[in-house]
Amino acid sequence: MSNTPSLKDRMENQARIRDLAQQVQSGAVETVIAAFTDHYGRLMGKRFDADYFIESVAHAGTHACNYLLTVDMEMEPTPGYKFANWEMGYGDFHLVPDLATLKILSWQEKTAFVHCDVPVSVAPRSILRNQLEGAKTLGFEVLGASELEYFAYRNSYKQAAKKGYGKLEPMGWYLEDYNLLQGTRQEFYTREVRRHLKATGFAVESSKGEWGLGQHEVNVKYSEVLEMADNHALLKQCMKEIADQTGVSVTFMAKPHHGQAGSSCHIHLSLRKDGKNAFAGETDEFRHFLGGWMAHAAEMMVFYAPTINSYKRFEDLSWAPTRIAWSRDNRTAGFRVVGSGQSLRIECRIPGADANPYLAFAASVASGLDGIRNKIEPPPIFEGDVYAARTLPRVPYTLEHAVDLFEASEFAKAQFGPDVVEHYAHFYRNEQKAFERVVTDWERRRYFERI
Repeated sequence: MSNTPSLKDRMENQARIRDLAQQVQSGAVETVIAAFTDHYGRLMGKRFDADYFIESVAHAGTHACNYLLTVDMEMEPTPGYKFANWEMGYGDFHLVPDLATLKILSWQEKTAFVHCDVPVSVAPRSILRNQLEGAKTLGFEVLGASELEYFAYRNSYKQAAKKGYGKLEPMGWYLEDYNLLQGTRQEFYTREVRRHLKATGFAVESSKGEWGLGQHEVNVKYSEVLEMADNHALLKQCMKEIADQTGVSVTFMAKPHHGQAGSSCHIHLSLRKDGKNAFAGETDEFRHFLGGWMAHAAEMMVFYAPTINSYKRFEDLSWAPTRIAWSRDNRTAGFRVVGSGQSLRIECRIPGADANPYLAFAASVASGLDGIRNKIEPPPIFEGDVYAARTLPRVPYTLEHAVDLFEASEFAKAQFGPDVVEHYAHFYRNEQKAFERVVTDWERRRYFERI
């Protein structure tokens, strides 16, 4: 991965450091957070004294233990990785602040934030950067947006943990999709999210109720895809921290409740070339990008649906796609073409809210660009109810099946590198094994007395 800044970038970074120094001198900023995401999409990092960040970290970067790209959800080092392990001593990797991402967090006191690159092949941001470099060599800039859904509860995170995350009180008590009355009941929290995002520099578009009890969505404006992935990661952090501050909780689980809709992360993509939308008029680029994206969807599924819970979302008649098809403005299709002219774009409805945005965008871009390079044609457009079309190919319905497809994918190895495929296949297989070792409440209710 080459990430050497140009002269223009260096000059812009120097200007950003000067601006930050002025805010530090005035007392407006005292702390700078330097962060990156792990495999799950969780932000990890350090808090620096602002003066020290300017004097040292902004120029030289910092370090963190490389076990952070091998741990499980409980932060336990997981054996079997070649990248980092006990035999190698779990050393450090370098964190390189991307000063173009520097923001002042309005919801934290006197605190700035910067995303960091981790210049190793298996880091999520590195994987996305490599795919965007591929787009650049073809003359394209990739624009995108991610629509992030979530469920909100009146219980705090601490209260939810004490309850075992069961029998929580949702903020709404009937389906609230677009319902303004239910949305108003949630506004005490959602308003704070929108306000703080805007004050921090996000281009906030809207919020709305979704189809589940207490389910909602907050959208920010589309942008270049790396910036969008950065915004997505920070948006989730913002929402969790504001929930913590207001004594409520939100979850980005793909399927927190059976019998209700799951939470998605619909991805919208288009390509820009010479300042114009390369998809406008449904060009060859549009058609082949769509063809590639669809052709590789199943083998890229782990990047769209990364957990055991992800696959509970893929139910017929649930608003989540269960089959791979494309259509125009049809919410039963996995790929939905929306907009027209310069706003024409492809929406992939497969990813869940639990997806790591860097990996989901990387899989999408890699697949679409492969379609352009190899002129992959999409299948015929589907008209009607995709749920009822039993002959269409299905999305993988389990994490185990998805990992098998990913691990065997020659496309994935060619695009991301064999080391990346091996690393993430190991990660997802360990996620599968973690679930298989646990006795669930469902099993006790079903078998304790009646077996």
